[in-house]
Amino acid sequence: MESLFRRTTATGGGFDALKRLGHISPAVQSHLKHVYLTLSSALAFSALGAYLHIALNVGGTLTTVGCLAAIAFLISLPASQHQERNRFALLMSAALLQGASVGPLLDLVLHLDLRILVTAFVGTAIAFGCFSAAAIIAKRREYLYLGGLLSSALSILLWLQFAASIFGHYYFTFELYFGLLVFLGYMVYDTQEIIERAHHGDMDYIKHALTLFTDFVAVLVRVLVIMLKNAQEKSQEDKKRKKRY
Repeated sequence: MESLFRRTTATGGGFDALKRLGHISPAVQSHLKHVYLTLSSALAFSALGAYLHIALNVGGTLTTVGCLAAIAFLISLPASQHQERNRFALLMSAALLQGASVGPLLDLVLHLDLRILVTAFVGTAIAFGCFSAAAIIAKRREYLYLGGLLSSALSILLWLQFAASIFGHYYFTFELYFGLLVFLGYMVYDTQEIIERAHHGDMDYIKHALTLFTDFVAVLVRVLVIMLKNAQEKSQEDKKRKKRY
């Protein structure tokens, strides 16, 4: 047993090896700073896009198509210093158009209750921070096994969306909560995958910020819809009670 322990220690096993697996090098830390600063900029542009819709009513199908086109163009460009400004501009454009596309939902929420928007954004930000921190301080590769499960769950989610469009209310409610869990899982998985890719030399902070931005918006939209749905149901119940009395 002692000889086995010595061999394990000599080959990098034991608690010291686990600590090394969880260690984040200065280069990766610097990369994560760039990722989160870029993500913050994208969220700011997204908020601007939502404001433009509320002020000018510009959000709709065209902005959604434009957002997808900007993302596709961004991904097609090589991650080089020569294309860095172009790719950054494309990310901010995609975020702006995404904000405009979500604008109709935000406009509806604002007309009902401003507190829903504030609560949903703060809640999403806290959840994002907690799940990202959990992925960052965890041992390397600890949550990468979630990739297969989340991919399967995402395919199930697509079928649930199709079922919700046919069968209505109950499938729609389940799809909302299930989708929320899926994208919360993606927050953890994508953060740790970004760290792992950075350890292997992939320092494409723009693409990594795009990944986290997509996760953030997906969670925020679902939280908004859930809270809006609950608020509308509560308002209807209150009206029924008033009619009774």
